[in-house]
Amino acid sequence: MMKKKSISSSKASLVLFLCQMISALDVPLDLSQPPTITQQSPKDYIVDPRENIVIQCEAKGKPPPSFSWTRNGTHFDIDKDAQVTMKPNSGTLVINIMNGGKAEAYEGVYQCTARNERGAAISNNIVIRPSRSPLWTKEKLEPNQVREGDSLVLHCRPPVGLPPPIIFWMDNAFQRLPQSERVSQGLNGDLYFSNVQPEDTREDYICYARFNHTQTIQQKQPISVKVFSMDSLNDTIAANLSDTDIYGAKPVTERQPILLTPTGSTSTKVELRGNVLLLECIAAGLPTPVIRWIKEGGELPANRTFFENFKKTLKIIEVSEADSGNYKCIARNILGSAHHVISVTVKAAPYWITAPRNLVLSPGEDGTLICRANGNPKPNISWLANGVPIAIAPEDPSRKVDGDTIIFSHVQERSSAVYQCNASNEYGYLLANAFVNILAEPPRILTPANKLYQVIADSPALLDCAYFGSPKPEIEWFKGVKGSILRGNEYVFHDNGTLEIPVAQKDSAGTYTCVARNELGKIQNEVQLEVKDPTMIIKQPEYKVIQRYGQVSFECIIKHDSTLLPTVIWLKDNDELPDDERFLVGKDNLTIMNVTDKDDGTYTCIVNTTLDSVSASAVLTVVARPNPPFDLELTGQLERSVELSWIPGDENNSPITNFVIEYEDGLHEPGVWHYQTEVPGTQTTVQLKLSPYVNYSFRVIAVNEIGRSQPSEPSEQYLTKSANPDENPSNVQGIGSEPDNLVITWESLKGFQSNGPGLQYKVSWRQKDVDDEWTSVIVANVSKYIVSGTPTFVPYEIKVQALNDLGYAPEPSEVIGHSGEDLPMVAPGNVQVHVINSTLAKVHWDPVPLKTVRGHLQGYKVYYWKVQSLSRRSRRHVEKKILTFRGNKTFGMLPGLEPYSSYKLNVRVVNGKGEGPASPDKVFKTPEGVPSSPSFLKITNPTLDSLTLEWGLPAHPNGVLTSYILKFQPINNTHELGPLVEIRIPANESSLILKNLNYSTRYKFYFNAQTSVGSGSQITEEAVTIMDEAMASRQVDIATQGWFIGLMCAVALLILILLIVCFIRRNKGGKYPVKEKEDAHADPEIQPMKEDDGTFGEYSDAEDHKPLKKGSRTPSDRTVKKEDSDDSLVDYGEGVNGQFNEDGSFIGQYSGKKEKEPAEGNESSEAPSPVNAMNSFV
Repeated sequence: MMKKKSISSSKASLVLFLCQMISALDVPLDLSQPPTITQQSPKDYIVDPRENIVIQCEAKGKPPPSFSWTRNGTHFDIDKDAQVTMKPNSGTLVINIMNGGKAEAYEGVYQCTARNERGAAISNNIVIRPSRSPLWTKEKLEPNQVREGDSLVLHCRPPVGLPPPIIFWMDNAFQRLPQSERVSQGLNGDLYFSNVQPEDTREDYICYARFNHTQTIQQKQPISVKVFSMDSLNDTIAANLSDTDIYGAKPVTERQPILLTPTGSTSTKVELRGNVLLLECIAAGLPTPVIRWIKEGGELPANRTFFENFKKTLKIIEVSEADSGNYKCIARNILGSAHHVISVTVKAAPYWITAPRNLVLSPGEDGTLICRANGNPKPNISWLANGVPIAIAPEDPSRKVDGDTIIFSHVQERSSAVYQCNASNEYGYLLANAFVNILAEPPRILTPANKLYQVIADSPALLDCAYFGSPKPEIEWFKGVKGSILRGNEYVFHDNGTLEIPVAQKDSAGTYTCVARNELGKIQNEVQLEVKDPTMIIKQPEYKVIQRYGQVSFECIIKHDSTLLPTVIWLKDNDELPDDERFLVGKDNLTIMNVTDKDDGTYTCIVNTTLDSVSASAVLTVVARPNPPFDLELTGQLERSVELSWIPGDENNSPITNFVIEYEDGLHEPGVWHYQTEVPGTQTTVQLKLSPYVNYSFRVIAVNEIGRSQPSEPSEQYLTKSANPDENPSNVQGIGSEPDNLVITWESLKGFQSNGPGLQYKVSWRQKDVDDEWTSVIVANVSKYIVSGTPTFVPYEIKVQALNDLGYAPEPSEVIGHSGEDLPMVAPGNVQVHVINSTLAKVHWDPVPLKTVRGHLQGYKVYYWKVQSLSRRSRRHVEKKILTFRGNKTFGMLPGLEPYSSYKLNVRVVNGKGEGPASPDKVFKTPEGVPSSPSFLKITNPTLDSLTLEWGLPAHPNGVLTSYILKFQPINNTHELGPLVEIRIPANESSLILKNLNYSTRYKFYFNAQTSVGSGSQITEEAVTIMDEAMASRQVDIATQGWFIGLMCAVALLILILLIVCFIRRNKGGKYPVKEKEDAHADPEIQPMKEDDGTFGEYSDAEDHKPLKKGSRTPSDRTVKKEDSDDSLVDYGEGVNGQFNEDGSFIGQYSGKKEKEPAEGNESSEAPSPVNAMNSFV
């Protein structure tokens, strides 16, 4: 849950503005003006007789007024009373009571007059009365003896005080007496009993009166009440009653209601407008009556009606004439009802409709004073001038009285005076002073010059122009230095001169000029308006749910005007944060560490600037595991059930989802609690099923989303009666441990299942399918019994029955068991083996007769082992393998055999006791298989044209080796494979020398062995023949010589020159000889020089047809012939007609080319000459 509110200071300015309107015609104090009363004591002034009496009277005026007082209508000469002084420059009287004065001597009606040369103002009539708190008069109080069920009123009758005291009833221990619908205090202070009960008997009913003004409490003597009934009359009471009273008394009976107050069927009530109306009805009756209120012919006023004192008091606040009428109270119980009608009349002391206001006029002007008031009855209006009834006041020709209005025409300076309007009726009076001040003054602006106003954008702006002048000036507003007069709906012009901009925007900022003018002059004033960006909370705190002892943070990220300095305050539940170091207030957040339950509440972030305030709130809910339930109660105890009820503990803000009920068996397992049942979280009672002979205690655990509560305190114990067992042991079994016994086992009953003392078991058995009687034995509370001397592995019928001191459990069901097993007697026969392939065989056998198994047939086990490998004729350590085939299966597969080997196997039957004898060993052989790969392949002694290969025998020949197969092929520089060559090698060989290989060539070899079945897996290797040392040295030398690098640069320069010449000749239309040569060889082999190794290579990409590299040109058919291999410059040392001169230039034919000699064992590609390479550039 989240709340947000924003408070703008401009709204507060509106309130200030209203106050300014009221005082807009205040005359500056530097100008002459009649007196104005500014402060006075209340009309009805009750004073503390122990303190000095201060009667206030303050006034302002020019010149400053002088003060005088009247007391009880006559002049009060304060100079003649040493106890009375008047404060300097004030009319306030101080009557010194603390130095010997008596407050009673100064009771009376006081009135203050403030006077100067322009008039006189008077105060209200101030009635001074000292407060009184008299003691109770002594009286003898007789004990109240009341019959049970009768009504009773204990009268308080407090002394009359001033103001009236507050009444309450207490006992001797100063504890308030409890009140209810039956017993309550009336408005008059009396204590009413609708009907008395025996618990009302006591001797200390004491009425107290508290006098707030003097801070004293008076106490009435205690009142004694004794309630009696006819069944408990003692001798003392009987002695005080006549025989008729005794025998005429009736037992407590129900009675219909009668009203104790008010009496009769009707009454009247007068209340004054604006006061609180209190109506009361208290009734007697048994059962206690219930009070209901209605207004005849209308509805009780909504929002102003309240019921108090258990609906016996009707309270209506701020009553008006519309609340007059008949109000009926109805007291009702099951026997009937009583009612009373109260006729309410609302009167009204005078109240203002239009109070007279000060009037400032210039000579020759006209004006009016209006005094209008209302009341019930209608008030009488009278006027006074300077405190004197206007009828006897000095005449003024410019003045005319017309009822509640005084009209002034062509006033002169001598017309200045203070007029009093008095509106009075029998319930009170109103007195108002209003002066008429005759002045001739040019305009003046009271607002300071260049006052700066700052407001928030989109809020009202109020620019003040407080002024004065006589005649009243006219006000105009301008914006800017040369701006035009402000008009239109976007502005509001108030009578007090204030300019209101209802919705100020950024462009509203600037300088505003206020001009005030009347016939005596003109004046202006400038004010400044600044419009600020509003303060905003852009990241508000969010609703949080946190577990107890966790950590929580609320964010409050703000955005504000850069010229305003915000302050951030955090509140909890609209109050300051607790003074606790767990609360960490950061720049943009509030963090609460180690959260506790008391941290639950609403957290508010308030951001204040000098102009606005924004706030945002979020609720923190602290959740925790529930508090444990309490007040466990057992009811409805029966032999097999009981009802458990409880009161849930605090759910700690997380609803309880369910209750878990546990029990303890104090008789059998004290201290151990067991799960009984669980119920939904809305349920607080449960009917529990019980077992006999259990001393139960229960406890309840509450569960919510957070977790489980602590267990409740245990309930009272409840011991159930004993009974026969309800059930028999479970999981009864009969399994022999030896060939000649039967072991009978069962799961014993738990303690509470015994249902009584003396738990035992009756164990019964007989051989199945044999006409035998049951054999039975009764054993103690154990869980096993052994029957000896049984035949081997025969079925038995078994049953186990529980019993205790009260009798047997119901008849148990029978189970089938077997006596002990023995080892099987015979081996499986007719064992046959069928070899499927070199690694798999299938074995068959005949099942053994079941009677020879002598137990539960579990299956058959096949033992098999390798005797020897037929290829090596060598024996090794025998490792037997075992395969188990479950159940009555008579065949199985033997996987994972080794090829070309001799095996043996046997078969045995298995029961629960063990294995039987083995069948005779059966011999079988596996056929040959393919061999594994040779154990190794090594290539050594590389030469220019030969390599030596050595290898090892396969680790697993899996038969007789017939030969080896060697395959090999060359690999060029691009990892492309050449033609594959295959060689068959006799099986008795272990090495081979390969000759006639290409020099400097990489070969890949594939090698495997063969049996008569086929070829085994192959092993691969790679090796390289070496190159001629002289050619290798030359290649390296040329590539590293400086002259060679220079030659390459010269070639590049020559190619560039030829390109330029060719371009020029083509433009001239001529034919260049080289061009003719090129035309004759339309598809030359083009191999530009590689930069990395000094060889000539191809620059085309046959796969993606990228442009040729190094600036080469593509032949006319846009193709480049792909060579089989790359050749080095060494190949061209002696096969090219062209030679290099000393200066690096070429000589010889450009088209010179020679066939290369074929390499041994492999064809070589044609290599282009350097001359042809140059041709490709031309």
